[in-house]
Amino acid sequence: MSDHTLRYFSLRHGRRRDAADVTWSHAVNSRSRLAEALTGPTHMMEADVIIRGADPKEPIMAHPPDTDSDITLKEWLEALGGSDKGVKLDFKSLEAVSPSVVLLEDVYRSNRPVWVNADVLPGPGGLASPLDPLAFLSSVSTLPPHTVLSLGWTTGWTAGTDNAGYSWDMVRTMEEICRALEHPVTFPVRAALLAASFSQLSWLLQQSDRYTLTVWTGKDDKFPAQDLLAYKANFDSITHLILFCIVQNRKFEICLRGVCTHETSSVPKPSHQHRN
Repeated sequence: MSDHTLRYFSLRHGRRRDAADVTWSHAVNSRSRLAEALTGPTHMMEADVIIRGADPKEPIMAHPPDTDSDITLKEWLEALGGSDKGVKLDFKSLEAVSPSVVLLEDVYRSNRPVWVNADVLPGPGGLASPLDPLAFLSSVSTLPPHTVLSLGWTTGWTAGTDNAGYSWDMVRTMEEICRALEHPVTFPVRAALLAASFSQLSWLLQQSDRYTLTVWTGKDDKFPAQDLLAYKANFDSITHLILFCIVQNRKFEICLRGVCTHETSSVPKPSHQHRN
């Protein structure tokens, strides 16, 4: 399981082991954002990695359509120093993966949590091209066994429309890709699509005790905040897994801290199935 992240922060901060307590700094793609994250209270730092668009061709911290940055991945990792922050690297291009893996060697000496993320399959409403899953997994296969592989789908969401969820074909294809892996795997899923995908994601989680969900929200997505707690309770009740929540909306963050208004939730009850 991807329990190393919780064990690490429980040990460091004496916190109860609830993944909703793990806090995140997002888009740490510049020197100023890195300095802010390193001195701030959050546990995990999330950043995007691409290959610089001009010479020298090397991994840098940027999110497309940007092609340059004021900080390289090497400099970013060196700046971690003796901090106790965890790291999540979101790969936006396949060519950035292999040279980045080489640079990660020193990071593992601190035993800090390291997550590597890529969208490897097309998902509901997704317009971006995913990374080739087999090529990505081959590039990260040598990473230490506690490394979390965060494997997702490209997605889209449009307000005022009936947005489709993760289909059975989507989750079954993902399970086929992940079945033989030895690393812990987390599936980043869009909170606004949970209601349309509850049965599919429940089934996916039950296929292995190495699987967890990472729930994230787009800044403009519409989603009943109180349902996050209901989904968390229901997923935990059938899998005893941790539901990692990357929250980009203050309302959802407050709700996960247990301060939601007590509204009736429409979250369905899951069925219990065998897990490998």
